Amino acid sequence: MKIQYFKGSDTLYIEFNESQVAETRDLDENTLLDVNRDGNIWRITVEHASQRVDIPRLSHEQVAI
Repeated sequence: MKIQYFKGSDTLYIEFNESQVAETRDLDENTLLDVNRDGNIWRITVEHASQRVDIPRLSHEQVAI
């Protein structure tokens, strides 16, 4: 999983795996869901992220499988 925040465009990308977009679905006017050809989530795009997500507190924790 890869999380990227672009301050200039205030956009947050959460990428779940390496895949290619087959379809983009609008969840709301500022949230896009990209799915691959199997219908699995590939990436979530959050626009105006600083207004919707606590960016300074964003963290990642790896859980043992």
